[in-house]
This record gives sequence, C-alpha cells and structure tokens, in this order.
Amino acid sequence: MNVLERLFKRAPPNTDPARVRYLRALGEHNGPFFPRLDQYASQADEYRRSAWVYVSVTRIAEAAALVPFSVYQLSGEQRAPVANHPIEKLLRAPNPFMSQFELFEATYGALELCGNAYWFLSGGGIGEGAPVEIWPLRPDRVRIAADPDRFIAGYVYSVGGVEVPLKREEVIHFKRWHPGADLYGLSALEAAALASATDRGMSEYNRKFFGAERAIPAGVVTLRELVSDADFERIQREFLETYSGTSRRTAFIRGARGGIEWQPLGLSQQEMSFIEGRRLSQEEIFTVFGLPLGMVRESATEASAKIAEKVFREQTLWPKLVRVAQKLTQELTPFYGPDLVIEPEETRDLDPDLAAIQAAQGYLTVNEVRARYWKLPPIAWGEQSVTINNSAPQL
Repeated sequence: MNVLERLFKRAPPNTDPARVRYLRALGEHNGPFFPRLDQYASQADEYRRSAWVYVSVTRIAEAAALVPFSVYQLSGEQRAPVANHPIEKLLRAPNPFMSQFELFEATYGALELCGNAYWFLSGGGIGEGAPVEIWPLRPDRVRIAADPDRFIAGYVYSVGGVEVPLKREEVIHFKRWHPGADLYGLSALEAAALASATDRGMSEYNRKFFGAERAIPAGVVTLRELVSDADFERIQREFLETYSGTSRRTAFIRGARGGIEWQPLGLSQQEMSFIEGRRLSQEEIFTVFGLPLGMVRESATEASAKIAEKVFREQTLWPKLVRVAQKLTQELTPFYGPDLVIEPEETRDLDPDLAAIQAAQGYLTVNEVRARYWKLPPIAWGEQSVTINNSAPQL
C-alpha cells in the first residue's frame, strides 16, 4: 500500500448527512494536495535576504517564545492551575535536541513567514498514550491530504525524495486565517512581498553602484570628433582604468581633439529619493507584521518607545499567543484528560491602580480608595470595604 492509499484509507461512514455533504464538497474542491510548496521555501528564503523581514520576524518569534504556557483544570466556572503538569514538562524539553524556546521560536517564525506551522507528536496517538516528543516540521515540506469523508486524511512530509505519511493525530497544524484557502494559512509576508522585493531591489542597486566599475552612474561618453580605431580603443581603456572602481576620481584623457562629452543615463540616487524609498518600504513591512516603529527607530523618545512596547504586547503579541494556546488546548490536552486548558501568561499591561485595588480588597474602604487613587471626596456609604465585580471597583 503506497503513501496515498494509506492516507486515503476510508474511515467508517459518517452518519450526519449535512456534515458528509459539507466535508465532501471541501475535500473534492481542494483535491489531494494544495498548494505549491515552493512558495513557502521562497518565503523562508526572504527571511535571509531582507533585513526588515528578518528584524520583524525575529522580534516577534523571540518575544513570543519567552512567554510560558500554564495548564489549568476546569471545574464548572472555576479553573485551578496544575503545577508542573506533564504538558509543561513536555514543552520544557520537547525533544533531545531542542529547548522550549527553540521550539516556540521556530513555531512563531514559521507562522509569520509561511502562515503555517506544524508539530509532529512522536511516541503517542489517540488511544495510544501521550506523546513523548515534539518535533517542528518545515512548512515547505508538509502537504495536507484532503479527504471527502474526514476533511483531512493526514499529512505527507517530503524530504530528500522520500514521502513520509503522518496521521492526523500525529500532527498539530497551527495556521493563520486565509480568505482563499480551506486547509492552509496566509503568511504576513505575502502582504509585504512587494515592499520587501522593492527594498531588496534598491539595496542591490546600491551594492552594484559601489561595486567594481560602478562608482559612477551609468552614462555615455561621446567623442566630438572622429578618431582612429587605435585612438578610440586607447581612450576607452584609459577612461575605464582611470575613472572606474569603487572611489571617486578625476579622469584625464589625451588624444581627443574635439573634447569628450559625458551624458548620464537614468536617474541618480538623489533623484530617485533613494533613502526615503527605503524608509517607506521599511515602514510598510513593519506595519504588515505589526511591529511599531517606536520599537526600532533610534529617534524614538523614551515615552514613545514605551507606548510602542505596550502596543506590540497587546495588539501584536497577545493574539499570536492566544492562537497557539487554544490550538494546544484543542489538540494536545485530550491526550491527558478532559477539562484541561492551556493559556499563556499575561503579557498585556493591566491598570496598575486596578491591580493595587484588587490587592487591597477587604482591607481598604471605598472612601479610602477614592481618596488615595482618584482624589475624590467621601461618600455616605463609603465606609464599607471595597469590592470588585467584573474587574471594575464598585466606588
């Protein structure tokens, strides 16, 4: 039985006609494999070639990898933290060659670059015990096998011409929302591709401009009078030897009776607003990835840098942490029992006054809190202890 036959081996028929029709339609639309995986390889390569893409993805991946996850046991509306849960132990040492930081750095980095990230759960399966190792898979090597009955039959990991079939239960697929795909996520880099390509083109032009024989703008040298072939070759040779290279020089050419005229071709860097163009590309790329400019600009003041850090944590970092945590709750916790949730540690800024009031609950009266934190006058019923309902103090 080959790889595809193993993956597409049919499960028992589904008894829900509506669901069957829905999954069959999706499975037939997507086909066995989709999309071209070389696109993901190109996106990963852009990380190495674009300074701004590298900065954006690295800042996000490293910041997110620093945030640990905690496991909670649900009981009705209450939840209790489970200290040193086996899931936390597994995440701290996912495999013999990677740390927790490296695992999550690779995961968040893949999500930013490719819109997809995959974990292979080794040593376990539904009904076979919990996994003992976690291995991140390169998105450009993973294909999803669609199935009319089960939506996803499994995954295929291709490396070195060898295709390794993986069961659905062995893979956790993290993905960003894609408006044009059912199975795969959309990379932020796709939206920033044009800005990144433009910036790299400008960088390449700048490199060539200062490379060998490119220290001057392209142009045409015109001899105003006809000269012999021998003189023409000599003048050309002397011009290149004297005027080319990586430094500015003054050329002295002998033997041209009518003089030499220089006509530049194209636009200069100044005429093209070179520096301004690169700055605009940088801003566009950072905006697409959700990296506030105040975090990376040397000209940012201390106040603007703090605001940028707060915006980054709340609007960029936190949703990414929640996406991964909820996926782990959905697909990893069933190995360990019911009513477990995985949540990231809080990284968003909480109101410091509210936090202080919460700590003072039962110790300070309403009037004391009004005077200390809001400089408000006392009220008639203010001698009772302060209470907090739904994260808002009743004052």
